[in-house]
Order: sequence, then structure tokens, then C-alpha cells
Amino acid sequence: MTKFQNLLFTIVITSLFFSCGKDNEANFTLTGSIKDLKKGVVYLQKDGDSMIIDLDSVSIKGEPNFTLQTTIEEPVLLYLKLDKNDGQDYFIPFFADKGVTEINTSLKNFNSDSKITGSKQQALLEDYLKLMSDFNDNNLDLIKANYEAMKQNDTITSDSLVKRSQRLLKLKYASTINFALNNKDSEVAPYLALYEIPNTSVKYLDSIYNNLTDNIKQSYYGKTLGSVLEDYKKTQDSLK
Repeated sequence: MTKFQNLLFTIVITSLFFSCGKDNEANFTLTGSIKDLKKGVVYLQKDGDSMIIDLDSVSIKGEPNFTLQTTIEEPVLLYLKLDKNDGQDYFIPFFADKGVTEINTSLKNFNSDSKITGSKQQALLEDYLKLMSDFNDNNLDLIKANYEAMKQNDTITSDSLVKRSQRLLKLKYASTINFALNNKDSEVAPYLALYEIPNTSVKYLDSIYNNLTDNIKQSYYGKTLGSVLEDYKKTQDSLK
């Protein structure tokens, strides 16, 4: 092989190497910090068909900052998990999109102290969670009041509180449906239909799906919602 052939061969191999590397480059980065964490392992995870899948991980030893990376095809819900080897589970769910997301939190209040900056889908999900916070607080108050009524064998008050709780749940579902309908151009809409109101009437899920933009219908959560509705309709047809 001549010197020229050797040089050409080297250039081709080098080009192939770098092009393969680019194909495998991560397009999503999660950075952040966990205040007061001295030692542990943080994981970037996603939902699999039957189990949680680890996408990346890094060991923390004295330095609370971390950087995790992966490749995603479209906006999807991911998880930041902390393993301190103490038997407890620490998870922060968040909506990821291509680019960079930052999560800063504390060891003491890992989930509730989390501040997430990143995708527009995450910002919209946080708007929804703020809307739901009042419902959750009111429901907690009703549960506590019902517990006290049951301790006093006050069945009249208990029955009244149960009915109030049921009305509150219906209102919560209605608010979720309305939120999804008003955000038809976001992956958050089919996600909420699938995971926040799975027991609602199929006609409402159908309304949410049919209201989605074509682009969102072709997203992962849009396709999943469509598949769920199709399976339900097939089941209904077989029962006729």
C-alpha cells in the first residue's frame, strides 16, 4: 500500500469514526444540584414496557452537582432518581425535551424543594400541578375530617364528607379535562388523559384525543392514547 493509499485509508476511517460518534451523541442533558448531599448515586430514568429503565447515572462524592445525558426522540416524561442506599425512594418526574433541563433541590425535601427549568412541556405541567394543588389540599382536609368523624361514630357527618369528597373528585376530573382541551397543541394533553384521569368516561378521553393537533396525535403520548381508545372500542364491539 502506497503512502497516498495509507493516508486515504486513515482519512476514511477517521471520518467514519467521527460520524458514528455524532450519531450517538446525546441530545438531552440534565444538570443540577442536590443541597447537603454528600454521597449517593443519581439516575436519569424513563418508563419501559414493564419496568423503569436507567438511561444514565453518576456517583456523588462530596460534590452535590451532577450532569446526566441521554438521547430522546421527542418530549417525554423522565425521572431523576436518588439512591442513598437507605431503603428510601427519591424521585422527581419531569417533562424533558431536546436540549438542557436543570433541576436544583435539597436532600431534606428532595421532591417538594425541586426547582425545574427546561422544556415548555415542563412549564405547562407545572401550571397544571398548581391548578391541582387546591384540590389536593381540600381533599386532604376532607380525609382528616372524615377520620375524626369515624372516630366519634358520627356516620351522618362521615357520609356527608364522603359525598363532598366525591364531588371534589368529579370537579378535579372536569378541570383536568378542560386543561387538556385548552392545550391541544402540547404533549402534556394526552399525557394527562392517560395518567391523571384514567377512570373518566371514555367519551371525555375521546374528546381530548379528537381535539389534539395532528402533530400531537403523532407523538408518543398521542399514539398511546389513540391505541387505548381503539382497544376500548374493540372491547365494546365484542360485547354487543
